[in-house]
Amino acid sequence: MPDSSSPPAHRAGSQTPTADHSDDNFQLAHEWPDDDDDDMEFEPESEATDNIEYIDDDEDSDDSEDGVAQATGLFRDSDGNIQIELTMGSLGEENEQGEEEEDGPYRTTRMSPAQILSLLNAGGLRRILQTHGLLGGGIIADDDGDGYPYGGYRSRRRRANRGPGHAFPKVPSENGRALMNSGFYGNNLNYVDEQKKRKKRLATQLMWRELGIGSISDQKRNVRTVFQDLIPGSTADKIIHYDTRCYSGQFSDDGNFFFCCGQDFRVRMYDTSNPYDWKYYKKVRYHGVGQWTITDATLSPDNRYLAYSSIHHEVSLAPTDPYDTSDPMSLDFSNTRQGRGGHRHWGIWSLRFSGDGREIVAGTSDRSVIVYDLETRQSILRLRNHEDDVNAVCYGDTSSPHILYSGSDDTTIRVWDRRSMNDSREAGAFVGHTEGLTYVDSKGDGRYVLSNGKDQVMKLWDLRKMVTTEQLDKININHYTTGFDYRYMAYSDEDYTPHPHDCSVVTFRGHRVLKTLIRCHFSPPSSTNSRYVYSGSEDGKVYVYNMDATLAAVIDVGSVTYQSRPQDRDLFATEYEMRSGEYAWRTCVRDASWHPSAPVLAATSWNGWGMATGTCTVHSWNDSAKEDEGEPALGLSYDEELEYHDEYNDFRDAIRTRERHSRQPVPPYQPDEW
Repeated sequence: MPDSSSPPAHRAGSQTPTADHSDDNFQLAHEWPDDDDDDMEFEPESEATDNIEYIDDDEDSDDSEDGVAQATGLFRDSDGNIQIELTMGSLGEENEQGEEEEDGPYRTTRMSPAQILSLLNAGGLRRILQTHGLLGGGIIADDDGDGYPYGGYRSRRRRANRGPGHAFPKVPSENGRALMNSGFYGNNLNYVDEQKKRKKRLATQLMWRELGIGSISDQKRNVRTVFQDLIPGSTADKIIHYDTRCYSGQFSDDGNFFFCCGQDFRVRMYDTSNPYDWKYYKKVRYHGVGQWTITDATLSPDNRYLAYSSIHHEVSLAPTDPYDTSDPMSLDFSNTRQGRGGHRHWGIWSLRFSGDGREIVAGTSDRSVIVYDLETRQSILRLRNHEDDVNAVCYGDTSSPHILYSGSDDTTIRVWDRRSMNDSREAGAFVGHTEGLTYVDSKGDGRYVLSNGKDQVMKLWDLRKMVTTEQLDKININHYTTGFDYRYMAYSDEDYTPHPHDCSVVTFRGHRVLKTLIRCHFSPPSSTNSRYVYSGSEDGKVYVYNMDATLAAVIDVGSVTYQSRPQDRDLFATEYEMRSGEYAWRTCVRDASWHPSAPVLAATSWNGWGMATGTCTVHSWNDSAKEDEGEPALGLSYDEELEYHDEYNDFRDAIRTRERHSRQPVPPYQPDEW
């Protein structure tokens, strides 16, 4: 668990972690304001309790349910820190005479507020409350804050299965195979190799390239195939540890820059001009009162500015120059040409810079898409046709700001053409997901789009096959969703039902889109010829797919990082968590980024004991070797500033030594079953 200088990683009830203005002081925001409040700028909690040594609970308060921790008092320790006393254990039952019989001893402990938030962090208390019927789905939002607190609490109900016929899309996909054979997505082996089901090894391809045998087209194909087959492996070059969950991390378009966003409202930046030798750059902080986490970040095309958001209507814009220590600028996305109109109790889930660097598009929790002009510092366009949160946005063409894509929890991707929007309607939509969208990524050519959905599938779309607005008006999109809550529920094959109006080109399945808004991407055109698509996954892996929906590779982040740091002594864990496995080592890969010019991939994860901390792991192509002769050795642990971490590496070495002496290997990393 983070110490007092770092924010707790989870929200408890209506309390939400907020960004601070000091690395040594962390405050909780007030409860969510009333709807008639003008703003959502909150002041830190008052110090009115400083003189209180003990506050007794109301003697008439109801007892808690059996086995649930009950707060019994508020104390202040010798150092002046507030401590909350909890009584845990099974409460007694009444006998025939109506007298209460003791059912085992009580256990009383005192914890700091941070430790209680850490308990929530590991998920144990939530599971306990659910077990006792005190917490329903959607009452306390998890992870991405979905359903909290914008628009009220949403209790999602899992509907019964709609009937037989769970026909999964065919693999390999015929449409995907046609794209691969067209040469638009990478290069395939020649006809003879395909007929004989053989694949040239890298050494063979290099030999044919050096010999220059064959026609000019054959030689060019061999060169391109060499690079596109270099998929990063599971072995990690380095493991960068953070004391907070990591939500997103991306390389710049030229590969010289990498940023990683944490739940402590800070973004770390790295110089990756040498993708095999990273250098720590700088760290910036969200400018004001952030809510829950840094939700997204986007880099300007010239790499000079980084825009990053929280669940708030303001965006921070920070210079990336390591020598510029000025505070980030605040961009108010609620500011329009007509002034600050309407309520501002909404937040931003997704951000993207335009290709010319003049605009930023945002997807928000009030079901809208906003285009913000950086020159005028105003929102110049607001689109409100979605029926639920807009979790992801992007531009369709890197050279033009006219085409926009927006993915929403209403299960659709809307296509907006800003050149013809007199009626503020979308130009069309992509329909085919049966649950909400978690991410959309454009190939940058104004034609192909990739999306991840909570129905556990990733889909490829062609702009020429979108549904028109007239057709969309005739489709009841709410009829095909099951109300599945990806944060808490499991998903099985029996839950899948194909969408009858699916207009996608290829469907990819195998990864898990659970717990959080997991992201997907096209592989870079320069190093892979755009041959692959890939996605993070809740089971601690990165799945790389061929364009025909077959699996090209799996990068197992969970296995290579398993027990790579010791348990934090300050992290409070109950007996329930230890027995249920909630406090076990768990990994969820939320985002991944493929370097544009080298076979290197960076995976950004929730990773650690109770999944309360985070890592960024760097993976490169090494022909499946687990070790190499280079220096430094593979798989070593580093802190966020890329300093060698003695404690973490000594802990890992001790585990391996114990394994060798006992000849009993440490149990391999096993993600939770579906």
